[in-house]
Amino acid sequence: MFTFPGSLGRDAAMAAWTWAVRDTSGDLVSLDGVFNGALTGADFEPVATEVALRMRAGLEQAGKDPDAARRLKAQMARDDHRELLVTAISALRHRSLLAKAQAFGKATNAITDDAALQTALQSMPLKDPQLAALLFQAAVGKVANPARLITAVIKLAGGATDAAIGRAGFSPMIDAYLAHAQNQLHNLQLLGPFADFDLVCRSLDRFHRLVRALTGYIEFSRGSRATQVLSALTKHVSDRVEPRLKEVAVDVNQALRRPREGADRLDDDRLLAAVNGVYLLSAVRDSRDSLALNAVFDQAWSQTGQALEMHAQRIIEHLRQAPGDALGGARMDATIKMAEIRFNADYAETLRRARLAAERRS
Repeated sequence: MFTFPGSLGRDAAMAAWTWAVRDTSGDLVSLDGVFNGALTGADFEPVATEVALRMRAGLEQAGKDPDAARRLKAQMARDDHRELLVTAISALRHRSLLAKAQAFGKATNAITDDAALQTALQSMPLKDPQLAALLFQAAVGKVANPARLITAVIKLAGGATDAAIGRAGFSPMIDAYLAHAQNQLHNLQLLGPFADFDLVCRSLDRFHRLVRALTGYIEFSRGSRATQVLSALTKHVSDRVEPRLKEVAVDVNQALRRPREGADRLDDDRLLAAVNGVYLLSAVRDSRDSLALNAVFDQAWSQTGQALEMHAQRIIEHLRQAPGDALGGARMDATIKMAEIRFNADYAETLRRARLAAERRS
């Protein structure tokens, strides 16, 4: 995917760390401690500055020695390894500022006055793009409402164009938004019985907030890198979600339908898949302006609603005939839960009353 100033991908960070420990700082950091997870931040802190200095020296040596350069490139396994190592070294050197930047990002959530927020943003090292990139990457992760910072930056820049924002020194913040939006892809793992749909839904919401903060307020130049990144990220996120979205109505039908043959039973796995799917459907509805899923979503939304209404009527009719049926009651509970997500709380309450009426009438 894309690289951004001030950020390191997981693979790049691990490669940089492995190189640093093996080639420059083996006497300072226990290799066994690194790979078995025993090394803590407190253990590393006393030697962190020296590790950064040795990494810089190793990088400088690679710039002079072709053999060292080839070994370093082979270990990092990427062409932009020098830029990534510079970022890693800078992060180590400024590690105390990263914690302060995170605190800054969290503090902006409590600033209600626009002028105070603008003043706070101007406290960032805007004249040092490399350091600003690091700090904005750390800060943005703690910002609850990304759009609010963007509107403050636009006022400071005196215009909503990306060029005006760049002249004001806030391009690193735009890069940080893009990097954090891309980072949500890591959490969009929707396959398998142990997929964390709560995390998926939170990541979709975060992706939407970051993307809408950019596309909803900033006028990007035609063909700019930011527009290319946004287009690619939208496609990647949508491609991750689309296959699972198409299965929601099918899962609901399979989970709530009584077996045609044999003893009645409730498939807990299918029921969980159905509930998770409806939660995903709701998350996509709230984030659809930042996704390319309108046609697929509309179909899944409609089919799921129809399926829930149909099964609700069938289960209520069944409960009229067999009010004490535990499996029928469990299906109705699941239907009500999914209906509340798909429709609203009022509709779910209507189903609860219909269920009680059916059981009393019997």
